[in-house]
Amino acid sequence: MQNREGQSVPQVTFKTRRNGEFVDVTTDELFKGRTVVVFALPGAFTPTCSSTHLPRYEELAPAFRAAGVDEILCISVNDAFVMEAWAEDQGVKEVRLIPDGNGDFTAGMGMLVDKSDLGFGRRSWRYSMLVKDGVIEKMFIEPEKPGDPFEVSDADTMLDYLDPRAEKPLAVTLITRSGCPFCARAKAMLAEHGMDFDEIVLGRDLPVRGLRAMTGRDTVPQVFVEGEHIGGSEAVEAWLEMLEERAA
Repeated sequence: MQNREGQSVPQVTFKTRRNGEFVDVTTDELFKGRTVVVFALPGAFTPTCSSTHLPRYEELAPAFRAAGVDEILCISVNDAFVMEAWAEDQGVKEVRLIPDGNGDFTAGMGMLVDKSDLGFGRRSWRYSMLVKDGVIEKMFIEPEKPGDPFEVSDADTMLDYLDPRAEKPLAVTLITRSGCPFCARAKAMLAEHGMDFDEIVLGRDLPVRGLRAMTGRDTVPQVFVEGEHIGGSEAVEAWLEMLEERAA
């Protein structure tokens, strides 16, 4: 893989979709006079890309803006229809998905690889880069290993490069049950503190027996923060009070 730090991004025209029509977008329109973070990946709708790579950039978008980034672009060797459908499926609002259908940009970056063994044909290697006024300042390129390594092109690595002290939103997960008043209280408390959270509903997203396996408890709500089990609604209230005291 080619590290192109200090070089200009390739000059290409992307065939994108907007409001049901094809719209040509040039490299200059995306990069000239702007600070842009780019991450490239093998394909829309693929597991790592959909579960981690794209969602985390979407989640950290406010922190990137605070660090001086004008836009975050996701580039993949997929056609415009596929990228448009993926953006809708993912509910993307902060990241702009750019289709490199012919692989022209990816080839110019030296990142076009053969994934014919998976039936993918020619696709992009996974990488990220910081581009200022069309010139690549920094690249994080995944190591050349078999498969699809995902070690350095993630959003956190890029944000740490831009601003090691940047405040990142906490990853909060709430396990609830339909009609549970204590769950409603926990959700209200988190919302009052401006905290986004992922909700897992028992019986819909998680079997009831899975609750004990995950938490050792039978009651809801149960809350996890950055993978650490916090507890029920009272524990959440105490945790939020602790955060307020630390911020004071």
